[in-house]
Amino acid sequence: MELQQMRYVLAVAETNSFTRAAERCLVVQSALSHQIARLERELGAKLFERTSRRVRLTPAGAAFLPAARQCLDAADRAAAEVAAAVGEIRGRLAVGLIPTVAAVDVPAALREFRSRYPHVRIGLCAGASEDLIEKVKAGAMDVAFLGLPSTARPQGVRTRVLARDRLVAVVAPDHPLASESAVDLARLSSEVFVDLPAGTAGRIQSDQAFAAAGLTRDVAFEVTTAYLISRLVEQRLAIAMLASAYVPQLTGVATVEVTDAPTRVEYIAWSGESSTPAATAFLRILDIPS
Repeated sequence: MELQQMRYVLAVAETNSFTRAAERCLVVQSALSHQIARLERELGAKLFERTSRRVRLTPAGAAFLPAARQCLDAADRAAAEVAAAVGEIRGRLAVGLIPTVAAVDVPAALREFRSRYPHVRIGLCAGASEDLIEKVKAGAMDVAFLGLPSTARPQGVRTRVLARDRLVAVVAPDHPLASESAVDLARLSSEVFVDLPAGTAGRIQSDQAFAAAGLTRDVAFEVTTAYLISRLVEQRLAIAMLASAYVPQLTGVATVEVTDAPTRVEYIAWSGESSTPAATAFLRILDIPS
């Protein structure tokens, strides 16, 4: 069993096509098919079901895939460790972030990282804090920027607090609330809201605040990006609550202080046990010892 055979299997699984997999791997299709067939004979099981219309994993192929990914990741990690030992950072850096990260200018940090370590491939993934934490714990992500209610703390990963911030109300410029200097949750509870999906950390901080005040609110719109939140607010379909440090990045909206607003804590999280050389170098860019 060879690493290249595993790469071919992974390419076919991800593209659902031997032709596209061969193009991705820069090899002729006959050579790719031959190597996969050779691996199937060695394993004693078919990894793919092939028809004239589609290609899909067999149960044996689905069972093979996770271990194959781990082997390829381990091989890449070994090569990166050797390069680091002789003073060169290579490999891949996987960074996750919430849509409303504000404590760190992530693109600027990546620009500096890229200028120092041009041979590192960088992957960015936006998502909810709880999902990002699980990916860091599983080793699928190297570093993640999180936003959590002040009542929560990441578990199973190493973290550092980057900032603490209060939420503010975000409304359309011509909304009646836009002329107010400050409001409270009771006043906001009569409005229609747009927010992140229920159960996510970004949503929980607001839900907890209204519940603690004995209030209910109407969240008529659930979206996954801050961009969509701001656009719905701009169209006067709803109002929102976002971190005050993030709101200056938005256009076409106004902000109002909330006197009893909840607090958000921004963290950076990473795996202390399995940090790659690239992850360690990125943390150094941010002046964070790994």
